[in-house]
Amino acid sequence: MDTTAQDSKAQDLRERFSRTGNGPLSGTIVADFGRVLAGPYATMLLADLGATVIKVESPGGDDTRLWKPPVREDDATYYLSVNRNKTDVVLDFRKEEDLALARELARRADVIVENFKPGGLEKFGLDHATVARSNPDVIYSSVTGFGPNNPQPGYDLLVQGLSGFMSLTGDADGPPYRGGVAVFDVITGLHTTIGILAALQHRNRTGEGQKVDTNLLSSALSGLVNQTSAYVAGGVVPHRMGNEHPSLYPYQPMPTQEGDLIVACGNDRQFAVLANAVERPEWLTDERFATAFPRNSNRKALEPLLIEALSHRTAQEWYELLTAAGLPCAPINSIEQGVQLAERIGLEPVVEVTTGDRTIPTVRNPISLSKSPVVYDLAPPALGQDTELVRAWLNEDYTRPDEAAPQRPAEA
Repeated sequence: MDTTAQDSKAQDLRERFSRTGNGPLSGTIVADFGRVLAGPYATMLLADLGATVIKVESPGGDDTRLWKPPVREDDATYYLSVNRNKTDVVLDFRKEEDLALARELARRADVIVENFKPGGLEKFGLDHATVARSNPDVIYSSVTGFGPNNPQPGYDLLVQGLSGFMSLTGDADGPPYRGGVAVFDVITGLHTTIGILAALQHRNRTGEGQKVDTNLLSSALSGLVNQTSAYVAGGVVPHRMGNEHPSLYPYQPMPTQEGDLIVACGNDRQFAVLANAVERPEWLTDERFATAFPRNSNRKALEPLLIEALSHRTAQEWYELLTAAGLPCAPINSIEQGVQLAERIGLEPVVEVTTGDRTIPTVRNPISLSKSPVVYDLAPPALGQDTELVRAWLNEDYTRPDEAAPQRPAEA
């Protein structure tokens, strides 16, 4: 599509679906058939960057609408966290008219994101092979738990266990623990977004659409970085070490006179700062501690000395002193304190988004673009709030750039 046509399409979509700004994805139509977290997180990121994201829900709605508590009024905060800037339509695929509209949306879409079980959309004619026949340049993103050939449902907790992540999490002599957030759903959502952006760039250069496959297990193994590399490249099976790091010391929370302080020495220069700050310069001439490898190997000898040295001040006092000296360190905050810290240092972490009389505080997108900034137009939608708007749009004649004549939903 030439620049003029793309600009015209972007303007039409902004006017119809209450979007503003000049985001890099403005004019891009995303059909969001995703549910729960990985898919919706990816599509929210695309929406923040200007894409027109149409979230398709069944009459029962996204599962996360019912994941309560916590709530804001009657809305599950889980659902609110990943559905900003979207237009919402309810379509019942068991009804012929609704299924025809879903197919028409897929025909118009630049990007489709779905995280049904493998093969789950074939019976509706919404799988990649079928959609690509009427929409050959579509970017079709499929998110699964374990790849397109494995039908096992992919919940984050399962993958935390199966990937080995939980074997690394918890005290050395204690039970394995899950992470405090669905870490691999989030990482998979990020990988999905990256794949879609790469596929859009490929289409811009060649005109070709393609299928983008991501799955939770592969994302988990990639996201475990040095831990999977320890096994793959080094033949070492990592194990739980509590809060300790396998390759660095000290790099963990340490007790103080009052409260714990995270001390992070990533190199010998930083360890020298620590040794001088706690008035133990002799550590820098002790061959067991002076450099990283022997220090890591002799951590059990250094640990009681370090704990004793830190016992003379509180965590807050050490935080102020060590930070001033240039050493990375931190207290352990609550989520409330973390948000408040971001506010104090000017990161403006909370953005209120309004649709009509509905205003929802959301967490700011972490990407900052100087020429085409992120926009916050639409609060996470109520179930089916835009159904009539979307239905009317889908029932209009619409010609794709590669077509000679319009098609209507009934012909899908």
